[in-house]
Amino acid sequence: MSSARLLDAFSPAAEAGFDGQVDRVVDWLLGSLEWSATLFHVGQYCGRWRASTAGRARASFHLILEGRCWLHRPGRPSVQLAPRDGVFLMQDVPHFLSPYADPAIDCAPRTMQQFSGTGALGETGLACGFFSFDGPFRDVIAKAFPECLVLRADDLAMASAATLFDLMRSEAQRAGTEPSVAMDRLAGLLFFYGLRHAARSEMHAHGLWTLLRKRGFAPLLADILQEPARAWTVTEMADRVHLSRTAFFRQFGEACGQSPLQFLLLLRMQVAARRMAQGESIGQAAEAVGYASYAAFSRAFKRVMGEQPGAWQRARRDEPA
Repeated sequence: MSSARLLDAFSPAAEAGFDGQVDRVVDWLLGSLEWSATLFHVGQYCGRWRASTAGRARASFHLILEGRCWLHRPGRPSVQLAPRDGVFLMQDVPHFLSPYADPAIDCAPRTMQQFSGTGALGETGLACGFFSFDGPFRDVIAKAFPECLVLRADDLAMASAATLFDLMRSEAQRAGTEPSVAMDRLAGLLFFYGLRHAARSEMHAHGLWTLLRKRGFAPLLADILQEPARAWTVTEMADRVHLSRTAFFRQFGEACGQSPLQFLLLLRMQVAARRMAQGESIGQAAEAVGYASYAAFSRAFKRVMGEQPGAWQRARRDEPA
């Protein structure tokens, strides 16, 4: 590469193009998830209170609607939380929230009161619940986030989420202590919005997201998404990111827990599933991701998606809108 082209590769325009490719790949991967959120309780506490979603073998969240509190986890520094902050616990980990910085201060679980929205001193409004996500990339994506993700309202990149918090506050005042379908949907949107922000943020980057920020990896995955039917080889993929096969295998495995070819299989089956969901025939979807044999495609699809393509397509077609 000439010196002029080398400079162009690291120009602001090139950097912006690289960031755009990272964002597109992140959006595609997160969009491959089937996700949901369910409110456990919503309302407010005052006095000496303690709240937790631990011990239920589920990933969970706490959204601060009003007031301030502290997140406590054994062996970790306590974290102060303010209005419009969100805590997403990607695993069931020991934790609790309380109004005090010192976790040793004795606080007992209390009954949550209806959210008033008055902002009175000493009141803390919370929306707490559980979330889940599924799909071929579930394990890869779960590994790419820390077990506890704290998103801050004062992060400029999260400014747009303020509207979702405001809607949740209004719904909490209307619905009382019983979570509503609208609250579940809003919590789900906040969860998805938070994951997308974290995946795009270098501060929160883990696993796959770290890999995507290495020069060449995001463009490689973007190209594979453009041409999933192409006969991609490990050698060709390694050459694209200027690594030896050995280094490419190692970096991919460390970041994703998958080999490059396993990841390629997941990606192809997700592309095929999307095409089938949009009305394409099984044969068309199979051809689009490089399978000439229906039997071979059917085996690969069942291995990744858990059921035969025909059964998968019928189940999605029969789902209520």
